[in-house]
Amino acid sequence: MDYNATTPLEPEVIQAVTEAMWEAWGNPSSPYPAGRKAKDTIKAARESLAKMIGGKPQDIIFTSGGTESNNLVIQSVVKHFHVNQTSKGDTGVHHSPVEGAKPHLITSSVEHDSIRLPLEHLAEQQAAEVTFVPVSKASGRAEVDDILAAVRPTTRLVSIMLANNETGVIMPVPEISQRIKALNQERAAAGLPPILVHTDAAQALGKRRVDVEDLGVDFLTIVGHKFYGPRIGALYARGLGGCTLLYPMLFGGGQEQNFRPGTENTPMIAGLGKAAELVTQNWEAYEAHMRDIRDYLEERLEAEFGQKRIHLNSQFPGTERLPNTCNFSIRGPRLQGDSPSPWSFHSVSTAPALPGFRAEPAPPTHPALGMTQLVWSWGLARAAEGRLGWLCCGSWGSCHQPLLSLTWLILLLLGCGLWRILMSDISTAPKAVREGRNIN
Repeated sequence: MDYNATTPLEPEVIQAVTEAMWEAWGNPSSPYPAGRKAKDTIKAARESLAKMIGGKPQDIIFTSGGTESNNLVIQSVVKHFHVNQTSKGDTGVHHSPVEGAKPHLITSSVEHDSIRLPLEHLAEQQAAEVTFVPVSKASGRAEVDDILAAVRPTTRLVSIMLANNETGVIMPVPEISQRIKALNQERAAAGLPPILVHTDAAQALGKRRVDVEDLGVDFLTIVGHKFYGPRIGALYARGLGGCTLLYPMLFGGGQEQNFRPGTENTPMIAGLGKAAELVTQNWEAYEAHMRDIRDYLEERLEAEFGQKRIHLNSQFPGTERLPNTCNFSIRGPRLQGDSPSPWSFHSVSTAPALPGFRAEPAPPTHPALGMTQLVWSWGLARAAEGRLGWLCCGSWGSCHQPLLSLTWLILLLLGCGLWRILMSDISTAPKAVREGRNIN
C-alpha cells in the first residue's frame, strides 16, 4: 500500500470523529453546552498533538493540512522581512542589511511541492531569493555544511524536510538547528536578525520519534493523514503563545489566536488528536514492526536477484532512514513472468490507465539520477486497523544502460517474481506478517 502518500483512518480515529459529530457539534466560540463541548474537544486534541511532538499546546494551531502549514511559514517569513524593512524607525542594519534587499530562504532540492512551488513563485515575483541545496550523492541528505555555506546576510529561513518521501532518508535537522543557533549569535553581534528553522515532518510522524526540543526547530509541519488521521493538519510555531513573527493568510473571526481564523472543524480536529495519541502510545511498536517488514523485503529482493543486479537506493552508509520505505533499482536483461491478478492486491495507488503504477522521470537531484522512477505499492495480510503496509519506490535502469520502454517497465515489476517472493515465501516472513496481527 502506498502509505507514504496517505493512510486509512484508524478505527479509534473514526470513533473520535463520529462522537464529535454527535456530541461536539456546537460552535466552539459559543457559550452554551454544545459549544463548550466543542471547545473542550479542540483543547484536548491540541494537547495530544503537543505531547506527540514534545511541544506546548499554545504553540499548536490547526490548519487544513501540510500545504497550508508550509505556505503559512514561508509567507510569514517573507512578509515579516518586508514589513520590518519598510516600517518607521527600522531603517538600521538590523532590519535592512542591504538597501532594497529581498529576504533569502534556503531549502533542499528534494522538498515537497508545497515547499518548492511557493518558493519558486516568490522568486519569480522577485519577492524573495531562494537557494535550493542539492542532496549529497554519498549520503542522500542535504548536508549541514552545504546549507551553512548558502547563508547570506539576508537569509531568514532554512526549511528542510525531516524525512524524504522517496528514499526515506532522514535529514540532519537537529545538526542544522544547532549550527544555525550558533550562527545566530554571531549575526546578533553584527546587528543581523536571526535565521529561523522549519521542518516538514509529514513523513516522519508515526514512523519514528519526533520531538521539537531535540530537533531545535522554530516551526514544524504536521499532516494528519500520514499517520492514520484525517486530512487536516497543524503547525507548531515556537513561542506562538507569546511573541512570534507568524502572520495570518486569512482574516475573519479570530480563531486559532488570530493566525488561522474560521470556525474550527471540530470532528476532524478530534480525529487528529486521537491519531496523535495513538502515535504517542505506540510509535516504538510501529517503528519496529515496519522495520521488520522492510528488512524482510530487502533480504528477499537480494536473494532473488543477487546483489549485483539489485541496488537498494535508500541505503547510504551512516545515514538514517524511515523504517517503512524501500527504494531500489534492478539491472539486467528483460524479465518476464505471469502477472498477478489485480484482485490479489489489497489496495494500490492509481494512475490513468495504469492501476497501481505511475512512471515519471526522476528529478535532477534524485539519488537515482537519470533513471525512470516507478512507484509500486502493496500490502501484506493487513488487518483493518494494523500498520502492515509500506511504500516501495523502484527506479529502473542505470547510467550504463538505456532505459527500457514503459511496457517493459510494467512487465518487469509485474512479472519479475516480486509477488512470488512475497507470497510463496510467506512462511519465512516476520511472524506479524504471517498472522496479519494488529500491533495496536
